[in-house]
Amino acid sequence: MEARRSTDEALLQRYAGGEAAAFDELYARHELPLWRYVLRLARDRAVAEELTQEVWVAVVREAPRFRADARFVPWLYTVARHRVIDRVRTTRRHVSLDEPAHDDGAARVESLEDRGGTRPDRDIETIEQGRAILAALDALPAEQREAFVLQADAGLTVEEIATITGTGFETAKSRLRYARDRLKALLRDYA
Repeated sequence: MEARRSTDEALLQRYAGGEAAAFDELYARHELPLWRYVLRLARDRAVAEELTQEVWVAVVREAPRFRADARFVPWLYTVARHRVIDRVRTTRRHVSLDEPAHDDGAARVESLEDRGGTRPDRDIETIEQGRAILAALDALPAEQREAFVLQADAGLTVEEIATITGTGFETAKSRLRYARDRLKALLRDYA
């Protein structure tokens, strides 16, 4: 029978105890969703990469002091959120998390990797869909966008989102509902 997958909390404890491979597994699990979350808040790829690395450095530094009864994922995203807020506060040029990523309001979309044998028309359609989704996300108010990304990318519960964002359960739930409704409306025209 396959061994049970270790919990994030157990992995962090094993890492704090000196097992480097435990950190590698923890990092592999959360690297991409965490980076996407930071990118959606920071709205700048270079800043997101830098802040994400700062978050992982904080995880390494704080691992020995992590409370055994705490949940890792909400803690991780709280650390990330605080890093983004600190960066926004200390940036000389005042940047609003509500501003579009580009002057024309278009979202950043990564180029598709050459996968060999793919159809260009499908690649174009995929790029267009990605642009539409990212533009719709960018059009959301910052609080709704954050709640949506925490649930969609990180798989967090409404309760965990409320904890991370420092809001009540009902507020987090409302933000998610409004975000989903707004995204449906924005993407209805695209479909």
